[in-house]
Amino acid sequence: MATLLYRLGRFSFRQRRLTLAVWVTVLALFGIGAATLSGPTSGAFSIPGTESSRAMEVLEEKFGGGSDTASAKVVFTSPGDTKLTGAEQKAAIETAIAELAKAPQVASVASPFETQTISQDQQTAYATVTYSVAATDVTTDARKAMMAAADSAKSAGLGVEFSGEVTQTVEQSHAAEAIGIVVAAFVLIITFGSLVAAGLPLLTALIGVGIGMLGIQVATGFFDLSSSTSALATMLGLAVGIDYALFVVSRYRHELAAGHEQEEAAGRAVGTAGSAVVFAGLTVIIALAALSVTGIPFLTAMGVAAAGTVAVAVVITLSLVPAILGFAGRRILPRRRSTAGQSPATVPFGERWARNVVRHRWPALLVSLGLIAVVAVPALDLRLALPDDSTASVESTQRKAYDQLAEGFGAGFNGPLVVVLPAAGAEQAQQVIGKMNDVAMVTPPTVNPAGDTAMLTVIPASAPTSEATKDLVHTIRDAEIPGLAVTGTTAVNIDISEKLTAALIPYLAIVVGLAFVLLMLVFRSILVPLKATVGFLLSVAAAFGALVAVFQNGHLAGLIGLESTGPIVSVMPIFLIGILFGLAMDYEVFLVTRTREDFVHGAGPNDAIISGMKHGARVVTAAALIMMSVFAGFILADDTIIKSLGFALAFGVAVDAFLVRMTIVPAVMSLLGRSAWWLPRWLDRILPNVDVEGEQLTRQLAAEPVEAAEREKLPAAA
Repeated sequence: MATLLYRLGRFSFRQRRLTLAVWVTVLALFGIGAATLSGPTSGAFSIPGTESSRAMEVLEEKFGGGSDTASAKVVFTSPGDTKLTGAEQKAAIETAIAELAKAPQVASVASPFETQTISQDQQTAYATVTYSVAATDVTTDARKAMMAAADSAKSAGLGVEFSGEVTQTVEQSHAAEAIGIVVAAFVLIITFGSLVAAGLPLLTALIGVGIGMLGIQVATGFFDLSSSTSALATMLGLAVGIDYALFVVSRYRHELAAGHEQEEAAGRAVGTAGSAVVFAGLTVIIALAALSVTGIPFLTAMGVAAAGTVAVAVVITLSLVPAILGFAGRRILPRRRSTAGQSPATVPFGERWARNVVRHRWPALLVSLGLIAVVAVPALDLRLALPDDSTASVESTQRKAYDQLAEGFGAGFNGPLVVVLPAAGAEQAQQVIGKMNDVAMVTPPTVNPAGDTAMLTVIPASAPTSEATKDLVHTIRDAEIPGLAVTGTTAVNIDISEKLTAALIPYLAIVVGLAFVLLMLVFRSILVPLKATVGFLLSVAAAFGALVAVFQNGHLAGLIGLESTGPIVSVMPIFLIGILFGLAMDYEVFLVTRTREDFVHGAGPNDAIISGMKHGARVVTAAALIMMSVFAGFILADDTIIKSLGFALAFGVAVDAFLVRMTIVPAVMSLLGRSAWWLPRWLDRILPNVDVEGEQLTRQLAAEPVEAAEREKLPAAA
């Protein structure tokens, strides 16, 4: 592989104009495709085959219409002691209802005075707006008309807020990406000491992310994708795109410093560092693509989309980066500085750090493990749920409407349960369910026109994401009532969370098993991969602990602008495991491959560890800081999934890079000594040699001048 990549690097450098033209053309084609083929995204989650999904299908079949039809609630509140049933207030609401009925795409409006959806204190009421189209087809003009229709009620002094899927729009803010890019640029300038060298990884990463985003836009025209898909792919694409280019540019500068010509240096950089990039990228891609084993469509789509963006980043690193290096020439090198008064024997930070860790390996190991254990403890209290309006910004109309409905009608009003069952047992079911704990109300059964199916609405006493509501759903399902099924948004979310939790252990087993096998191929050792996978689990535990402490328990929430806390988003554990796995393996490869190379060439175990840290710590530190800054930028996002994922990844990368890979790993390897590299002979014969560090390429290139000289000494043929 290293030889093939060496040739690709030289070709891209030599044919840089052609290579650049090809990538510009690809970007343009994807742009045209996105402009003509893109479709809407969705914020909804569903899993086919669950009880709640099957019950939804029964409802649609038996009662007709509506499961895909958009709806919204318009919540009216009165100030002070005034009542909504007062003449002036009632007239203002009825005027607003009439205006709502005239809004585009509205099929009907249910007035609170007709449906009696008024709280007992008569200070909160809501109207239900039903649309003739699905939520994804509701136009911007229709949304604006709905908001404007409430102006008459506001003019009368009433409070008006909106909830429902119609009010939810995809956030288009790019502040998070901008902050991450600015910090990444700052780190790159410090690392390289050259604006050209710092700008190159940013340029290629942005091109890769652009292609990935446009590709996702094209895919929305053919598949149902979550509205969070693009943000996840952007987050990963930026982070790995910058980091992978950083590794190749750093190696290119090293080859130039070694005296190689520019084209040869580009070939060697892609052949060596590029090999590690391929392996590191594959780990991220496989971990994301493996999300398909969960059997959850929206999770599979998000994983595949993000994996595709990472794949683009890898290909760009191997082809476009050497081409841009050709355009940059020697401007990629830092300006010469005067060395007067400087010590020529300055020891690199990575070497000093490694020597201290090796010298004090037991304290370094125990202190690091202790810190991780303390941070990981809150993870024992992890609770999972899907986001709803209760997790929206406190300033948003959705959150205000949610809180007003909960105050006026009870905490469980925002999460009604729908019970579907044969009509013959409906009255008995109403009585049985009404006596259950945590039930606030059960409506009389509604029977379909055919008279064979009934529907009950159950209002829990607790909030939709509470454990009490979850227990109530299971209690209803466990009741001995033939043909009963529970659905509704709350039940759907509970089913999704439980299926995600059940898929977590198999997914973790796949990821950990994959890590062990891949690292065994790379390092030809058993203990080094075992140590690496255990370190990965430590990083995940610490990330979960910090996530629970901040987003669930609310500790230090004010520092990141977190306005509300609650259960962790159900998709978070699987995403976090998959992404952190790939990133952790990146750092493991870039740090430990040099250690292995020096050990194979005769260095002692501790000397090899120090050498590996000396050459890799600076680049890995820069890479970790860049990833942390990119991920941390997404903490500013309004979307709960992206906000919490950005925080968890930034924290997880910090723990993995600085505590696990640069402290625990060298300490453990020093304790293991030569046994760290033990591999049974029979296994050594079976395992293929992947040559991630390009060792065979280096030997081949070193032998070529010798072979040429030997050929010159041969006598001419007779």
